[in-house]
Amino acid sequence: MSMIELRRLHRYFGSFAAVKDVTFEVDRGQVCGFIGPNGAGKTTSMRILSTLDLPTYGDAYVDGFSCVNDPDRVRRRLGFMPDYFGTYPNVNCREYLDFFARSYGLRGSERRTAIERVISFSSMSGMTEKPIRGLSKGMKQRLCLGRAMLHDPAVLILDEPAAGLDPRARIDLRDMIRALAADGKTVLISSHILTELAEVCDRVAIIEKGQLLAFGSVDEIRQRTTVTTTTESTEKIVARVLSDANALGKILSDTEGVEQIVIDGELVRFQHSLGQIGQAKLLKDLIEDGHELCEFGSEVTSLEDVFLAVTRGEVQ
Repeated sequence: MSMIELRRLHRYFGSFAAVKDVTFEVDRGQVCGFIGPNGAGKTTSMRILSTLDLPTYGDAYVDGFSCVNDPDRVRRRLGFMPDYFGTYPNVNCREYLDFFARSYGLRGSERRTAIERVISFSSMSGMTEKPIRGLSKGMKQRLCLGRAMLHDPAVLILDEPAAGLDPRARIDLRDMIRALAADGKTVLISSHILTELAEVCDRVAIIEKGQLLAFGSVDEIRQRTTVTTTTESTEKIVARVLSDANALGKILSDTEGVEQIVIDGELVRFQHSLGQIGQAKLLKDLIEDGHELCEFGSEVTSLEDVFLAVTRGEVQ
């Protein structure tokens, strides 16, 4: 069963369509990246999934329960980490977690066990008595994630959890998301840091102007995008030369079947329609001609490249 499902989801604010007919599913134990430019409809969709807003029509489901008709059941199965959360003066981390554990209905030893579990998972053992206002951005994000996990939800909705974090904090957050998925939890995460999403996500949903443009694994979307941007007989190659990249570019420009040559420092990117045998012969000829190549191979399309190819940069 899909743990997250958006089914023909629409959300209008007056005549403005924030979300237009969005449909996709995320299975148990998967991490899905929800990406798009600012104002694309990501946060609105996440708020509907989190029962904080209602769709104009369509529906969203968590663990098979409707966010419209069964919001109480959804809330027991879902943890939501917004892009911004409020803190309270004169409250330390343990008191903060204790307050929300009581709000979730946890009592006695069950509440204490839940608090210790999220403190341990978030690596906050040395911070429990520290006032929240004295925490760094990274530690506040850990605290907010721990708050969302207190009732051990099966589904986590994370809205821009890596925003403003330093590199170490982002790495730690990525490791925590992987651990959650390995534990069978389903995670929907929005982020503008696409390189990190590509490393952690099983599925990616790309949205722009409220409409879903692409959904699937990074490789699936990459393959579909590559087919639409290049012909099936064309191969993209990146070569790195130790010296005189311009000379290499000149040789390539005189080679039949080679086109779209771009020189960027030591890197030379180009496309060819030579086939594998022709590519192997080209590499052999370049080396025999004295070009000092330390890299020569197919150019891998990144998630950023896919995002730029799928979207148009339009905002609502």
